[in-house]
Amino acid sequence: VQLQASGGGLVRAGESLTLSCATSGFAPSSYSIGWFRRAPGKEREAVSVITRYHDITYYSDSVKGRFTISRDDAKNAAYLQMNSLKPEDTAIYYCAADPFVSLTLENWKSAYFEYWGQGTQVTVSS
Repeated sequence: VQLQASGGGLVRAGESLTLSCATSGFAPSSYSIGWFRRAPGKEREAVSVITRYHDITYYSDSVKGRFTISRDDAKNAAYLQMNSLKPEDTAIYYCAADPFVSLTLENWKSAYFEYWGQGTQVTVSS
């Protein structure tokens, strides 16, 4: 199982970016997949997850309504569409996957993910 995040960059506030997470060794729909970020000087934060098979999605309050998580088995990839970006979205973004984790509204932010990709830097200027 391998994941590789890409698509980060430098954008201005209000602009959009789409992050991609290329997967190998599994079908994306068979794993729960999450996007996480770590801003400078801060702890890692769960941004969004999509559950295996049922495609239930959860978002942190800070990105709800602006970010959309998705995946495509045919392309072996997951995505994080980020709209209306803000300077506070600046962080290194990571994708992660796990075949067994059970995600609920109560636990998704702290759930354990087994497999992680390397990060991609997103910088939003004001």
